[in-house]
Amino acid sequence: QSQLVESGGGLVQPGGSLRLSCAASGFTTNYATIGWFRQAPGKEREAVSCIASNGDNTKYSDSVKGRFTISRDNAKNTVYLQMNSLKPEDTGRYYCAGYWGSEVFCSTRSDWYAYWGQGTQVTVSS
Repeated sequence: QSQLVESGGGLVQPGGSLRLSCAASGFTTNYATIGWFRQAPGKEREAVSCIASNGDNTKYSDSVKGRFTISRDNAKNTVYLQMNSLKPEDTGRYYCAGYWGSEVFCSTRSDWYAYWGQGTQVTVSS
């Protein structure tokens, strides 16, 4: 069974850092586009970042650009989201998702993604 599993969430103070991991089982992420999405209570799910399968092409939402970095380690079948300078508005449940498509392009449209993890909670609060 193919699935994605997120980890690394937790409670952090404003200005702090967390690194989220998205590990795949049942399939390899090497040729998959992986995206990170988040959803805060009472708000719609939003795209945070994505990375194409070639690892060279990435996208970030304006709200996280310059603070978050997405990367992939194909040897470990894992994609990471390094989150620095965290703000209270970054609070939410973070999901990773994947789909097979162009190796040089990644989409931030959630309806393109076929596989989803269960999410990991990130809370930024003092």
